Amino acid sequence: MELFSRKLEEFLSDFGKGRKMVLSTSENDRVSSRMMSVVQINGDFYFQTDIKLRKYRQLSANRNAALCIDNIQIEGICEELGRPLDNAAFSTAFRECFRGSFDAYTSLDNERLFVLRPQYIQRWIYNENVPYIETFDISSQSYGCERYTGI
Repeated sequence: MELFSRKLEEFLSDFGKGRKMVLSTSENDRVSSRMMSVVQINGDFYFQTDIKLRKYRQLSANRNAALCIDNIQIEGICEELGRPLDNAAFSTAFRECFRGSFDAYTSLDNERLFVLRPQYIQRWIYNENVPYIETFDISSQSYGCERYTGI
């Protein structure tokens, strides 16, 4: 297996199935961020939202978005997939990871499912307290890991 694929597989395994993450969206040069319940399925990141909320409007106007947690940044392109319950893989994973949110929101008529397909992933990793910046450029399938020197 080539380095990019192996390292991406390791990253996704470390990431796990579900996390609470910050989703950043923008419209008309105005950026906003909020916490979201996100599940990862086969390297893509899924979340649901209500069609009446600002993030829905922003994603409809500008499909570029970013997810962030701890030392991980994920930039990508979002696509609306319809109602959450119509996607069995998402529904199963979301129920498993976020049962309260699943029970409260997933079946509501206004809920819509989005997938963020990553284009670029960056995270800080530490080896014996030495910082490194790990990057995955998905479109070019390139991987890099450079020691951060602050210069």
